[in-house]
Amino acid sequence: MKALVLTGTKKMEIQDLPEPEVKPDEVLVNTAYAGICGTDRALYAGLPGSANAVPPVVLGHENSGIVAAIGKNVTNVKIGDRVTVDPNIYCGQCDYCRTDRPELCDNLSAVGVTRDGGLEKSFTAPASVVYPIPDSLSLKAAATTEPVSCAVHGMSLLDVKPYQKALVIGDGFMGQLFVQLLQAYGVHQVDFAGIIDEKLAFNKEKFGVTNTYNTTRDSIPADYDVVIEAVGLPQTQEQAVEATKKGAQVLMFGVGKPDQTFSMNTYEVYQKQLKIQGAFINPYAFKDAIALLASGEMDVESLISHEVTLEQVEDVLNGKVKGVSKAVVKVSD
Repeated sequence: MKALVLTGTKKMEIQDLPEPEVKPDEVLVNTAYAGICGTDRALYAGLPGSANAVPPVVLGHENSGIVAAIGKNVTNVKIGDRVTVDPNIYCGQCDYCRTDRPELCDNLSAVGVTRDGGLEKSFTAPASVVYPIPDSLSLKAAATTEPVSCAVHGMSLLDVKPYQKALVIGDGFMGQLFVQLLQAYGVHQVDFAGIIDEKLAFNKEKFGVTNTYNTTRDSIPADYDVVIEAVGLPQTQEQAVEATKKGAQVLMFGVGKPDQTFSMNTYEVYQKQLKIQGAFINPYAFKDAIALLASGEMDVESLISHEVTLEQVEDVLNGKVKGVSKAVVKVSD
């Protein structure tokens, strides 16, 4: 079968691989769409994602498709079902798993990271991470369930109330998801900061953002109850803390480099009684993510800027394809 294999740092090639064997508790999925995200760019460059990817491996952790076969113990899906797949697989035995913090699992494995993922005709996954999707949800949109679920997890770590004013920093795909998600959770005012005027205007017109700031020229007032940083750069992380009012919460969602640091005024953290929160992956957030997508509460297809083939994936990852906000790979019909 056709597969795009990561063979080394910044090296990928199309290969003909055998169809994977389906174990008793696994599902074989024919990939329809696979999303490309910042984690894939990191793995391509030899950096860690949720876990380390050791070549040769097939990337693709944001997937949708059709069930092609099931193991003898599988009961939650059947052949022909339209599905999406949570890539993250927890051991269930470490201290974190046994104290209701599976996202911090010491033995985390992941489809498209530590085992072959969706950038191939077919891949396998444990049945426990395979979710049927309703007919109202397109396979293209369903390929974004994983990033939506990560945002849902981030929201679950905050105490969000309707009266609050929220600011999202970062006009990439994840920042635009948070704009919609905050509104779906009932926050009455959502403001948006980024560097691309067209994206800021689009989110104001389509998703009801109240105020926008182009951070290359505008100052952000220190007036927010909730600030979500969705970039992962020191300057935007500093902006996030500086934009807070007293009693505020800051979600540091953007992923920085492993050795990256940023500066902040520690007296203000004390004096404002700030809560600064990280968020890692997406424990048990897929059901909520599917519901948000299927109900129309979130519009992801308007945020997808590129639909590409397996042969074009490497050009997306190495930056040769310009202007990518969100790319999905059409693997098969």
